[in-house]
Amino acid sequence: MTNISAPKIPDGDKVDFDDIHRKRQEKDLSELQSLIEAHFIQRKKEEEDLIALVNRIEKRRAERAEQQRVRAEREKERQARLAEEKERKEMEEQRKKQDEDAKKKKALSNMTQQYSAGQKSDNRRGAKKQTEREKKKKILAERRKALCIDHLNDEKLKEKASELWQWLMGLEAEKFDLGEKLKRQKYDINQLLARVQDHQSAKGRGKGKMGRVR
Repeated sequence: MTNISAPKIPDGDKVDFDDIHRKRQEKDLSELQSLIEAHFIQRKKEEEDLIALVNRIEKRRAERAEQQRVRAEREKERQARLAEEKERKEMEEQRKKQDEDAKKKKALSNMTQQYSAGQKSDNRRGAKKQTEREKKKKILAERRKALCIDHLNDEKLKEKASELWQWLMGLEAEKFDLGEKLKRQKYDINQLLARVQDHQSAKGRGKGKMGRVR
């Protein structure tokens, strides 16, 4: 800003008001120009600061968007891995379940065959010589329906397996009892044969000897 000194009024001279007014206007104009220049400088600085702020905001927004994109990509990959792992486990569990079901059905099939073979064996023995008890067992065996296990679920298969297992245990116990009974009968027969042979030998009439029951 240009410094303008106030006009001096000489002593005894005539005062020039026009000159004073002109210099006053020049001073005001100079001050106004200085204010305008300072305003434009400040406005330019503010615009530069605003542009810098906008640039920072845009840069931060771009960085945030990139970070979100990376996180979303990683999350997508993680979800894909989880889904793949879940599918693999489900397939593995399904395969194990199928293997277990196949083993159960095979075991039940074997037990069914043994059950049928036991029935046939009982029927053959009963055809030769049937006691009242064997007749009842034959009637029950003839009335028994054929096993059908394809439609059974796991719980029913377990129940059927337990039932067949108990049946087999009963057969084993009956077999053991019959074996012991047979041994006792053989022993009694051999004892009787020995007594008969001793009796015949004592009388001298034994022309031949009777063999023991084995």
